[in-house]
Amino acid sequence: MLARTSTTDRSHVELITVYEICRILGASLDIARTFRASLNVLAAHLALPRAMIVMAGQGDDDDVRLRVHSSVGLDRDQETRGHWQYGEGVIGHVYASGMPIVVPDVAQADEFIDRTGAFGGQPDRMMAFVVVPLKTDRGVVGVLAAQREVSGAARLSDDQRILTMVATLLAQAVGLHSAVRDEHQRLQQETTRLQKALAREPRGRHSIENVIGESRPMQKVFNEVHQAAPSRATVLLRGESGTGKEAIARAIHFQSPRKDAPFIKVNCAALTESLLESELFGHEKGAFTGAIGDRKGRFELAHGGTLFLDEIGDISPGFQAKLLRVLQEREFERVGGTKAVKVDVRLICATNRDLEKMVQRGDYRADLYYRINVVSIFLPPLRERRADIPPLVTHFVDRFNKENRRQLKVTPEAMKVLSSCYWPGNVRELENCIERTATMVNGDVIREFAFPCKQNRCLTQTLHFLDKADAVAAAAPVPMSGPVSRLPPPGSHPGQPSGGHSPAHNGSHHGGGHAHGHPHEDDDGGHAVDDDAPPDGDDVIRIGPTEHVSSPRSFGNEPPDGERDRLIWAMEQCGWVQAKAARLLKVTPRQLGYALQKNRIEVRKF
Repeated sequence: MLARTSTTDRSHVELITVYEICRILGASLDIARTFRASLNVLAAHLALPRAMIVMAGQGDDDDVRLRVHSSVGLDRDQETRGHWQYGEGVIGHVYASGMPIVVPDVAQADEFIDRTGAFGGQPDRMMAFVVVPLKTDRGVVGVLAAQREVSGAARLSDDQRILTMVATLLAQAVGLHSAVRDEHQRLQQETTRLQKALAREPRGRHSIENVIGESRPMQKVFNEVHQAAPSRATVLLRGESGTGKEAIARAIHFQSPRKDAPFIKVNCAALTESLLESELFGHEKGAFTGAIGDRKGRFELAHGGTLFLDEIGDISPGFQAKLLRVLQEREFERVGGTKAVKVDVRLICATNRDLEKMVQRGDYRADLYYRINVVSIFLPPLRERRADIPPLVTHFVDRFNKENRRQLKVTPEAMKVLSSCYWPGNVRELENCIERTATMVNGDVIREFAFPCKQNRCLTQTLHFLDKADAVAAAAPVPMSGPVSRLPPPGSHPGQPSGGHSPAHNGSHHGGGHAHGHPHEDDDGGHAVDDDAPPDGDDVIRIGPTEHVSSPRSFGNEPPDGERDRLIWAMEQCGWVQAKAARLLKVTPRQLGYALQKNRIEVRKF
């Protein structure tokens, strides 16, 4: 124990005491442990046999109660008994006033109340009691009290000064602890709120930045993207033109561990075989006329990142062999070079071709097909996810307004027209239609009559019934339901329309047509037909398995061979009105509806 011999020694002891307490308080935010350690330093360095820190709490009747928080020299029972009312005794008065009090002799002080039973007077010994407040910017948060035996050259003013300095440090620790506790509680509440909000969301809900898709088919695509992105597997994106394959490829890259590396894209259909080879693999100086220097190819530029090969189904057979070697060995040689270049590239391919049919015809190498078709993701056409049309329209209109400083809005009737369109060009066609209509509309409201289709000026309506070779998910096979019976050949009929095979659009292909599977009436006032109910009796037309195509084909005026083609021909001749087509084929509307359903022929809307 350090002796109190001189002023110099006292100052040195106080400096060491403050240093030790600062080190203790800065080591942890657990004030229950640091306060007890600080009191032990006071007792050891300054010869204070008993000391305590009293903090405020709430009583049973919501009154402020002062209780012992930490102590040295007190047993557990004495700490339990240590509690004061606000303003009671020396402890309560210091807490209420915020001013320190020094009691030279507790035995002679009437205001001294020894609740703990540890700080009372002792026979033949003069015991002093020093109490200082713990102040923060919010007020007094507690008091520091210590007892000293007054003898010799003891100076209580020195004790008051050092205890005031220690109390300031303790008060700062209390303020920091309160701030951290409040922030922790806020974060816990925020976490609980977010967890409850997430619990209210539908399970399996996914989203991708810069891609709009709320429908079930797109949610399936998003789920597959989230599963495939973290791996190194090659991904093949398949779908019709305009379905957003490049956007999905970017999403896969930026959700993968390679997101900080380059994302390089190449349109294989836009380059000849020689140019494509130079573009992908690079070339050496002098490899051909115009090669004035070495040039890195896209494979080298994408090293460590992702290479997106769009329209992979359009490359020539010769280049297919070259690409296959690169995919197998992960190395290549520049055009005109002899040195092998190794790369670490993840490959994402995209196509709108039916690669399986191309492999069967010999137009596409089977080994290359198996190499790129590791993880296949099918992007649905827009007509199969009509629930996404309203948010897409809103996105395109908002972007147009921002770029052109307009305030355009779309009426519900106009949105209904857009939602009813077939959209052979998918999202790209929808975007062009919105931009064209928004540019030409007068005023700030886009109404249903503002679209070109309502003025018989839709340029894509002739594409609605073309047979597409786009890559779409294969349909489930139709089981054989009995012997195939041919529909009767069409003959002359008074109700048969003459000339042309395209349906009458009445100036629009977007809305107002009949949907297959729902009752409707023909233009001549025929009876309603329920296409979902199969015919019964001797009139049943049994349909065998047929090939599913994404859209019906267009035919000439002559009836084609084949049951499915004959059905499509009749429907086109009659403007896709089932009652008229049934009279043309000399069957009942009920039989025709069942045949359309079994052959999976989608009745077009106009």
